[in-house]
Amino acid sequence: MSYTLEKLSADCRAAMDVDPGPAGRAKVRDYVAMACEDDDFVATHLGPENTTPRQLIYEDEKHGFCILAHVYEGAKGSNPHDHGPSWAIYSQADGVTTMTDWEKVKSPKDGEPGKVKKVREYDLTRGHAHLYNEGDLHSPSRTATTRLIRVEGQNLAGVKRDKYEAID
Repeated sequence: MSYTLEKLSADCRAAMDVDPGPAGRAKVRDYVAMACEDDDFVATHLGPENTTPRQLIYEDEKHGFCILAHVYEGAKGSNPHDHGPSWAIYSQADGVTTMTDWEKVKSPKDGEPGKVKKVREYDLTRGHAHLYNEGDLHSPSRTATTRLIRVEGQNLAGVKRDKYEAID
């Protein structure tokens, strides 16, 4: 039996009902990783007909978290960032995303980006998921097409976030 979006969203909601903090989010991470290992789930939400970089597939009315399907064609990367007032979970369904964790050295101020230094780098491959709590600085990069599910603690479309740049 495949893992459906309805089951994933119900499992995530139940985990957040018990604990909306880091422990509940860790359970959500595990459920999302399980979804990304399910061939039917991946085919349904991230199949070849989906070429959308950001597709909202579920938004929870009670807790406000969102489940998104992301398809990034070709190489792509982003600057170091956090998710503002929210947390996020990245879970790989296809391809490899190299994640870099960053440590804040200097906060953004007066329109100038903050400064960060690299802490570690690791790959997310199919079925691997990582939780980034509020303030956790990270940056993804991809050398080829990737497909992933991301959960945001709230819908971050249009939410302004601070800018950061790496230093040696």
